[in-house]
Amino acid sequence: LSKMKYSWLLFLGSHDSFSYWVDEKSPVGPDQATAIKRLARISLVRKIMKKWSVTQNLTFKEQLEAGIRYFDLRVSSKPGEVGHEIYFIHGLFGIKVWDGLKEINTFLEQHPKEVIFLDFNHFYAMDDSHHFFLIDRIRSAFGSKLCSVECVEYVTLHAWVQNELFVLIFYHYPLYREYPFLWPGNKMPAPWANTTNVHKLLQFLETTLEERSRYGTFHVSQAILTPRVKTIARHLIRGLKNTLVHRNLPMILNWVKAQKPGVMGVNIITSDFVELVDFAATVIALNDLLLDEDESAT
Repeated sequence: LSKMKYSWLLFLGSHDSFSYWVDEKSPVGPDQATAIKRLARISLVRKIMKKWSVTQNLTFKEQLEAGIRYFDLRVSSKPGEVGHEIYFIHGLFGIKVWDGLKEINTFLEQHPKEVIFLDFNHFYAMDDSHHFFLIDRIRSAFGSKLCSVECVEYVTLHAWVQNELFVLIFYHYPLYREYPFLWPGNKMPAPWANTTNVHKLLQFLETTLEERSRYGTFHVSQAILTPRVKTIARHLIRGLKNTLVHRNLPMILNWVKAQKPGVMGVNIITSDFVELVDFAATVIALNDLLLDEDESAT
C-alpha cells in the first residue's frame, strides 16, 4: 500500500475535528449570525449552543490514536483581543490553534511513519496579518515535516516517508501561493450535502463520487448530517449527537462498508463522533481491496 498513489488510498477524517471542547463562557464566534450573538448573551443559550457545536468526543491525540489522519479545521481571531492569536471555532471558540498543532506534532514525533492532512478551510475575523501569524505557527510546529506541493497523481506514502515529510497543509486562502508548503484548497474538494435526511446524504455521496473526475486532487466524502434551525428548535436540549448522529451512524457505516478505494473511489471519509461506531477499522480494512486488485493484476 505504501507504494500506491496516495489519492487512491482510503483515510478516515473527522468533521470539525477540534470541537471536542468549546468554551461556553466565551463570546459567540464571528461565524454566527447577529441574531444568534444577541441571544447568546444569555448563558443558557450558550449551553444549548455547546450541545450543537460539539461534533467530536476525542482530543486530537485520541483521534490520531484511533486512526484519524484527516483533520477539518476552522479558525478565527477573537475580535477585540489584543494580538493575533488564532483559535479553533464552531459557533463557540475552542482551544488555541497553537496548542492543537503542538499536540499533533507530539504524536508525529512518537510515530515517525505517519502522514496526516490538516485542512484549514474556514477563516473568520482574519486579515493578512492574522494569516501570516497562523502560517508562522504552522511552520514553527512542524518545520521540516511539512510537505511541499506536488502533483497529487504521483505521490506515494513511501516517497513521503523516505524524505521525512509527514504533514500536508491545505490552506483555503490566497496567501497559499507565497508558501511552498501550503497546498491550495482546490486540491482537497469536500462537497457538502447540507441535509438532515440520511437517504439524501447517501445519494449525494454517491453522486459526488461519480463526478470525481477532477484528476490531480484528493477528495473528501463528508458523511455528516447538518441540523437546520428547526431541527435545533425542536430538540434544543438533546443536541447533535442524540438527535441526528446516534440513530443514523449505523446506516452511514453500512454505506462505507460498500465502498472501494481507488482512482474513482472514496479517498477520505469524514464523520461526526468517529468513535461511536467502528469507522476506523472499517475504513482501514477497505484498503485491502487495493492489494487484492494488485495481486490479481500480477
